[in-house]
Amino acid sequence: MKLLAIDTATEACSAALYIDGEVLSRFEIAPRQHARLILPMIDSLLSEAGIVVADLDALAFGRGPGGFTGVRIATGVIQGVGFATELPVVPVSTLAALAQGAWREFGYKQIATAIDARMGEVYWGRYTLADNELMQLQGEELVIPPEQVEGEGSGWVGIGSGWTTYSDVMQSQLVNELEEQKGERFPNAHDIALLAVNDFHNGVAVNAAEALPIYLRDKVAKKKGEQ
Repeated sequence: MKLLAIDTATEACSAALYIDGEVLSRFEIAPRQHARLILPMIDSLLSEAGIVVADLDALAFGRGPGGFTGVRIATGVIQGVGFATELPVVPVSTLAALAQGAWREFGYKQIATAIDARMGEVYWGRYTLADNELMQLQGEELVIPPEQVEGEGSGWVGIGSGWTTYSDVMQSQLVNELEEQKGERFPNAHDIALLAVNDFHNGVAVNAAEALPIYLRDKVAKKKGEQ
């Protein structure tokens, strides 16, 4: 299995190449530099592996949520490659990638992901580790005010920029559930590749025209008075 994954949804820009269980990757924190960096990252990975795009079996990208421009860059690049090659595309949640990275790097199994969504809100999702060592969503991914985040049980670890911007508010909401937090973490194409390979084998892939971004702005939690 050979799969190329990219992500530009946050301040980080990354690309990864999955080849038969091994992952090569490039990652850089570079706000507003994604359009300049992502294609050279892809070329560098392909060159290091000694393959060309035609040798790939599939593509994957961070489909959001995240910054509007960044998500569009990844979508546009992967659609362009997909149209040119007719390769199948696997869209992967950037929140899921955050959670997967927390397991891969630190061994955390219950992740409360939060990306700063601006306008006083966060992109929010809770993930737990499944038996296949991949993160699974619990409930829904939402865009909500930090005052509305909720946990379920104890042992959660907060991951993502929302935990930096709204640390005090979110800690107070999860005072009995939160074990630790790491705000300065970003989605990584390495983890998008791992999740995408599993999805691909489970038939979760689309053609380039259907590889669309997810912004979550139309998927908000009810206000307390409406619940």
